[in-house]
Amino acid sequence: MESEPAVSEGGDNGWSGLTRALDPRQSKLNLMLLFVPLAIYFGVFAHNGPLAFATSMAAIMPLAYLMGRATEEIALKTSQSIGGLLNATFGNAAEMIIALIAVLAAATALKEGDSERAKTMIHLVQASLIGSILGNLLLVLGLAFVWGGVHHKVQTFSGAQVGANGSLLLLAVIALILPTAYDFTHPSPGEAVETLSHVTALVLLLLYGLFMLFQLRTHTELFATDGTHQDEEPTMSQKEAMVLLLVSTAFVAWMAEILVFSIEEAAVEWGIPHLFIGVILLPLFGNAAEHFTAVTVAAKDKMDLSFSIAVGSSTQIAVFVAPLMVIIAWAVGVPLTFQFGLFETVATFLAVLITNAIAADGKSNWLEGAMLLGTYVILGCAFFLY
Repeated sequence: MESEPAVSEGGDNGWSGLTRALDPRQSKLNLMLLFVPLAIYFGVFAHNGPLAFATSMAAIMPLAYLMGRATEEIALKTSQSIGGLLNATFGNAAEMIIALIAVLAAATALKEGDSERAKTMIHLVQASLIGSILGNLLLVLGLAFVWGGVHHKVQTFSGAQVGANGSLLLLAVIALILPTAYDFTHPSPGEAVETLSHVTALVLLLLYGLFMLFQLRTHTELFATDGTHQDEEPTMSQKEAMVLLLVSTAFVAWMAEILVFSIEEAAVEWGIPHLFIGVILLPLFGNAAEHFTAVTVAAKDKMDLSFSIAVGSSTQIAVFVAPLMVIIAWAVGVPLTFQFGLFETVATFLAVLITNAIAADGKSNWLEGAMLLGTYVILGCAFFLY
């Protein structure tokens, strides 16, 4: 009887839970871990930019999945508040790391006097953040509505989630519109756009903190999803989960570095616009595991959970990750602002507008999902041709 806790805390050898997590039979995404050594080879030894970019982008998918798996395991052994905070922090870790590496690359380029490369890195950060918001709002939520609608005629989700996330997203759009409008209407904006962006970023981070307090402490009952883990048992020990989280995060950072430093060569070699890579490709691969989860639970009629994954992730990007990148860029001397460009700002505004309109009644069906997917295809085509 005394040996049972040892088994539940990690198995006979102490690492059986970690071994199961890496088993391809548990998730086919684990097969894509083969891209990790390939990315290292092409990026570090062969110096083949296009192949380094492709393999590192593919390698981020299974690593992001493992980060999510580790976070879920840690959340099972902690309180609901800490678990929610962990999910909020690591849910968009791949995009956050890619954006951070690009910001640091821009800082290095500026120190070396390479202003063109610095501009490219700044645009990459802005495009990847916009792409994450658009991808979650239109692609992920659209797929969830369609796949859930195929299995269930009408599905419902929490109105509190719609209201809170929708309001925060509109606030984030305002944060994009004002610097853009100021830049286009003022004859000589100078440093005013940067100052406005820095103040806006600080306000958004404060509001995100208040939102987390509201969601995880004072009004938790409004955000209780139908996908809680109350009946689930941990499959690995706390030590295993922490090791998996730290190692997968470190490899995501390495893959992000290879990706960022090979993106220009890949764009030239393949003739793909930087904007399309940042807005469409990076979020698609970086968030693939999370996308799959949102669509899968929608088929099980767990739309509260699906909605919180898709729209909640967009809210985190817009109100936490984007302003955090602006503040970090400010600290390292990179002129990253919320002036993301008129076209990108209009696209984000339209995405938030149609998502809020469709989700306002707290119900979904497959036709509404098709509308979101159609919007994403149109915007994707526009970014490719831009």
